[in-house]
Amino acid sequence: MSKRLIEDRMLRRPKPTDSEADLLREQEHFLTSGAPSAASVVRRPDKRRGEAGEGEGLSGENEGSQRDVVTIEDLPDQLPSLTPAPPKKSRFKASRVTFEDEDAGERLDRHDTHISAVLSRIVERDTSSTPISLPAFTGMAFPKVLHRSETSNQVKKSIFARQIAAQRLKECKTTLHSSPEAAPTPETSMDTDQCDAAGGINLLYYKCNTDHTAVSGPRLVSGQGLQGPHSSGETMRIHVENQAKLQAMSQSEILEEQKKLLSQLDPRLVDFVRSCKAQSVPSFPSPSKHPKDKSGTEDPPVQDVSRESGSCSAAVLCQKPQEVEMEGEEEELSAPPPAEDLPVKPQKEWVHMDKLEPEKLEWLRDLPEPRRKGTKKAMQARFDFAGTLIPPTEDLPMHLGLHHHGEEPERAGYSLQELFLLSRSQVIQQRTLSLSTLANILSKARAGEYMSVLKGSVTSTLLDAGLLFLLRFALDDSVEGVMSAAVHALKALLVCAEDEECLDCTFSWFRGLASFPLLPSAQEEEDEEDEGLDESMKETAKEKEERKSDHEVARQDAVKGLLKMKLLPRLRYILEVVRPSPRVVQDVLEILTRIARHSSSSATQVLDCPRLMETVMSEFLPTSWSPSSQSIYGLPLSSAMKLLRVLATSGRHACARLLNSLGASERLSHLLSAEPNELLLEPTESLRITTEAYRLWAVAAGYGQACKLYLDLYPALVTALQSVHRLPPASDPLLPLQLQRFLALLSLLTQVTHTAGCHQELQAGMVSSGGEECPPPPPVSWGHVTGLQTSLMGHLKGFIKNLDDPLQKDGSLTLIPVYLVYLAAYYHQLSRQNCFKPVETLQELELLTSDVLLPLMSHSVHSLIFFFHTRSSSVVCNAQAITLGPEITNNLPGLACTGWRNRPGLVAPSSPFPLLTGLGLLLETITGIHKGLSSKFTGLLLSEPVTGYLRSCSQATPSLSHTKAWLLRHEHHLLYLLLRLAHRLVPLDLEIARHASLYHQVALVVLPWLLPGSEYLAHELLFMSVSLISREGHSGGPEAVELGELKLHEETQKDTSPSLQTVGTLLREACVQLPSIRGCFLTHLAHLESSVIVSRDALLGHNPWIKSHLLPELTGPILPSDWPFLPLVSLYEQAGVSDGGGLAVEELPQRALQAVTHCLQWLLLLEVWREEALKVVLPVAKFARLSCVFLCSSDLFLERPVQRLTWGLFRLLTRSTKLDSLDLNVPPPGLASFQDLYSALVSQYEAVSFGDRLFGCWVLLPLQRRYSITMRLAVFGEHVGMLRSLGVTLEQLSIPIERFTSPPEDSLPLLRLYFRSLITGTLKRCWCPVLYVAALSHVNSFIFSQDAAAQEVETARHSMLRKIYYLTDEVLRSHLLLFRLPQHHLQLGFDMYEQLPPIRAKRLERVLGLQEGSVDKRD
Repeated sequence: MSKRLIEDRMLRRPKPTDSEADLLREQEHFLTSGAPSAASVVRRPDKRRGEAGEGEGLSGENEGSQRDVVTIEDLPDQLPSLTPAPPKKSRFKASRVTFEDEDAGERLDRHDTHISAVLSRIVERDTSSTPISLPAFTGMAFPKVLHRSETSNQVKKSIFARQIAAQRLKECKTTLHSSPEAAPTPETSMDTDQCDAAGGINLLYYKCNTDHTAVSGPRLVSGQGLQGPHSSGETMRIHVENQAKLQAMSQSEILEEQKKLLSQLDPRLVDFVRSCKAQSVPSFPSPSKHPKDKSGTEDPPVQDVSRESGSCSAAVLCQKPQEVEMEGEEEELSAPPPAEDLPVKPQKEWVHMDKLEPEKLEWLRDLPEPRRKGTKKAMQARFDFAGTLIPPTEDLPMHLGLHHHGEEPERAGYSLQELFLLSRSQVIQQRTLSLSTLANILSKARAGEYMSVLKGSVTSTLLDAGLLFLLRFALDDSVEGVMSAAVHALKALLVCAEDEECLDCTFSWFRGLASFPLLPSAQEEEDEEDEGLDESMKETAKEKEERKSDHEVARQDAVKGLLKMKLLPRLRYILEVVRPSPRVVQDVLEILTRIARHSSSSATQVLDCPRLMETVMSEFLPTSWSPSSQSIYGLPLSSAMKLLRVLATSGRHACARLLNSLGASERLSHLLSAEPNELLLEPTESLRITTEAYRLWAVAAGYGQACKLYLDLYPALVTALQSVHRLPPASDPLLPLQLQRFLALLSLLTQVTHTAGCHQELQAGMVSSGGEECPPPPPVSWGHVTGLQTSLMGHLKGFIKNLDDPLQKDGSLTLIPVYLVYLAAYYHQLSRQNCFKPVETLQELELLTSDVLLPLMSHSVHSLIFFFHTRSSSVVCNAQAITLGPEITNNLPGLACTGWRNRPGLVAPSSPFPLLTGLGLLLETITGIHKGLSSKFTGLLLSEPVTGYLRSCSQATPSLSHTKAWLLRHEHHLLYLLLRLAHRLVPLDLEIARHASLYHQVALVVLPWLLPGSEYLAHELLFMSVSLISREGHSGGPEAVELGELKLHEETQKDTSPSLQTVGTLLREACVQLPSIRGCFLTHLAHLESSVIVSRDALLGHNPWIKSHLLPELTGPILPSDWPFLPLVSLYEQAGVSDGGGLAVEELPQRALQAVTHCLQWLLLLEVWREEALKVVLPVAKFARLSCVFLCSSDLFLERPVQRLTWGLFRLLTRSTKLDSLDLNVPPPGLASFQDLYSALVSQYEAVSFGDRLFGCWVLLPLQRRYSITMRLAVFGEHVGMLRSLGVTLEQLSIPIERFTSPPEDSLPLLRLYFRSLITGTLKRCWCPVLYVAALSHVNSFIFSQDAAAQEVETARHSMLRKIYYLTDEVLRSHLLLFRLPQHHLQLGFDMYEQLPPIRAKRLERVLGLQEGSVDKRD
């Protein structure tokens, strides 16, 4: 066929370049070709018309006047609905006459005429003939109510209801006319029978006619999709066959088939069938509407249904139009309950009581009596409006309004769930009341009132239920009352008043102005999306935070979640626009203070919030105010000043913004230039705001800022200092506020003194460096502060004299610690000045000691004894003193200061801790200047209370949390000061030197406790710990160890095992290397250098260099608990075994051998002399860390110094007193399991050991019988080749051989490996003596065991015994058969029988006889 003919027969697609003539020619070509079209023209029936519409579509396909519709395959007929609801269908559209060619717009205009046409047809009704009658006079109080039922005989129905009734009547007549004998009821109905006990679906079969041959046709299958002229007849034939099958089946068979169908069909298909049936017969009564029989069943039996009227007459469906009800309005009329069962008897005069609703009348019934007796069963907690928990047995009157709830109506009070529901009510009073109640509940929960009566945490339950979101939504309420209640509830959730009081009380302590951020504990979450990505491709923490939802953020951190929900702009709006009541303003300021304590970033967000701080400064810290103001607006508030102080604590830049940009410096001048009683405020408020002003100024002076104010307000400061002698009496309620004001003033002077002491250094640094990277010198110099020392010294002497006066003792003890801290700062800075005069200063210090310190110590001896003997005041000694309360949640940390005034502790009013800390700080300072004064304070350290306290601290193991960290930091300062004083006195006093081991023990124990911000203390304690242990080397320590070892050797000289004689020599060598050891550890802690410098500046008062008084985040202690192993672990991380099994580097870094040697020497010193210091490190952790010696290099363990020290440590770890505590089944810290570490050790031994005995001992130790079998299976299975080089003798191992042989092995796979290694010669005594004896012992015990066992085990015993008997190696055969007991002192390492015992011989004969018998049978 030619190409031209192919092209003619093929239909070409139109091209863009074709003209109109080309298109017409292609159309003619297509029509003449007779090819089928891609789209067919069909008549689409209107589905909303029902069957009539479909009939029109089928009969009118050839009519030219009908509309053409183009349908394409796989394209739905209708557009998908945007909502899940089914499309609405009109039930009357099919009855309307419409024409296909009629325009829809014309039809709409015809039915929807203009309103003018409607109004023009309004005709007023003629009422001229209507009679007018006056109402009749009756004796009733009100006219009688007329009902429609009385005025008309026929109930008026809506137009829609009348149309439905007429349509049903028409359908009924049509059905009866077409088939008068057929019943319109379907033969089967699919309904849900709820009376079934199993709750399943039952299908009932209803026989509505005795003549089953007459059928009305199928209701589900219409035959519309069938093609051909007889499609309807085919459908009817199928229906008749189905009916015949149903007639031939019994009732039980029908029900069984129905259940089978329901189990196989899709539930959606079943619902579709039911809906079709319901639409076909809408008025057919469902089976559930039959009255219950006497037995209580809801549906009648099938037989009763079949015995109903012979046919479902047309009266069932063909009802009168007046009786037809709208769908959804039909209700079953149940029999009214008896009058005696009702809570009230209805009267005829009561309106709308003709139809009773018993469930509503139940509310009128009297409540049941509450529980009279208690029960151990947990019950739902219910609270009154004050937040008080109501006991279940308490009967409260109804007028209190506590019984308006559905659940447990007899109990008074509301549950948390009901309060949540009320908080979302549309009634304003209910929302306000619920939020106020929640606020009261939170306040009492934070106060700990529910701890003993409620199970679980109220705060945690509310947070999990979404309390944060509820309160945040309530803050946006337009009703001020609801908004105020939400603010109060949020304050109760976030703010703990007692925590704030404790932080305010400790502000005047040494470094009390610094605090930890109240951040939740960091929880590392591994993101699966970032696994396997490069660091540059991974999301940053900020990006991950932004990607999280509000709920996820709030679940981890409540404050951060609130900030993400735009809390700050809303609080600003409340303060600036709403201008609420004073209580709400105070709550908002306290909430802002708590947010500022959260972190430095949160404080920055508070400062950056538009117009927030400007509103606070202008409205609540004005520069001028009127005392006659009726509102809190326009008056200075102490809570606003405290907010500034907390914000300033977050950083020096934030403090500078407050002082300069926001005008805080001007506010300080206005408030502090006058006396408190001249501020035109309430006396208590004036004292509070001046106290907070002094504290804010002290924080600023701690950065070296706001010192210009010191020069300007110097006269006012002097006047305030002079008023200290005019304190009110102890009975005056203003005395505590006056004392807090003086404490804040002295804290300010202390910080100004520190800043002035740095002036000279900064001036010199600026000149030498040309002003680069050096803070500018402050405006206050040393000469500006020297004049205060004399007056303050006089105050201190007066307070010490007042200690004898019982009325003034408490106030004096409160103020004396701050004076001591000030004097310590003054003399510390004085020693750094160029004007320092040593002679005059030494004389002055001697006078200070004799006139102040010694009398103070004599007066305070009772307080010291009380403090040190009652360990409950110490957080270190009493680890359970502060526990994590149930209301402290992970996402909302707190300080747990509930009830701090009434319990012993560091912050209690009677606690001498501030006095001890101030005294220790001053003693450390003056003994550093005048070393001759140190001997005068030996009595403090040698007193029994102090030594007992230090001894308790050396044995304590405190835990770490926010509730303890803020107090632990202060007690660490006290311990550090005591150790510093002891370190100075040890070389000077023999009595102190006797306790050097105690001081060293405490230093080593405190070192891994130190928290972030105390890095300088860690540096100094490390220096002291190395220095103090040198006393042992100079006092005959190594010699004493050697004498002890010699004595041990003499007692055990009958044994040939080596003793610990080499340890004494190793100790002596280690003592010589103590300075190098200290340098080694400082080198490995070099990454903390910047933190050490920051901590040093803060502790030594280098204020101009301090960047923030907010301490680092509390992520854990500075040093790990196993810090003595740090050089060894660091080397392993740099050059250890990689994932592939080889070494990560080819050679070790420089000085690696020296670092490992010093680390091992330090560990040896601690194990021998300070064993208690390493008790926090588990023995398995020690073994795992020391294993790094073998894993970090291929030859490091072969170096002689490392070999000697590791041998010594191995023998110390494997002493008989320590071996039982070495549990290798516990995973070491940092490792998933010990088996992984042992696998690496075995691989390293096979690769590089060269049969080293030390390495062999290390590998053999985990193969003891009590440890995991996995390691023994690994050696005798995967690494059986190492048995040839594991030549450690029983004497070298120094571990009893019984630990390898007892109890007998019970693992059959391992016993087979033992037997195989012995038989094949893989395990020999000359190659591996220890495991040879262990294998012999286990195999011998197994083959001669008399214990009953499974058939497989018994068969294995017989097989091994026969193979041993026929061995050609006589030596091995005798060892296996005649083995008796392991004996490490014998040459073989075990004892043997001369001949088999009788019982064993009989067993051998029996096994061999069984074999011979089986052989004979085979023959």
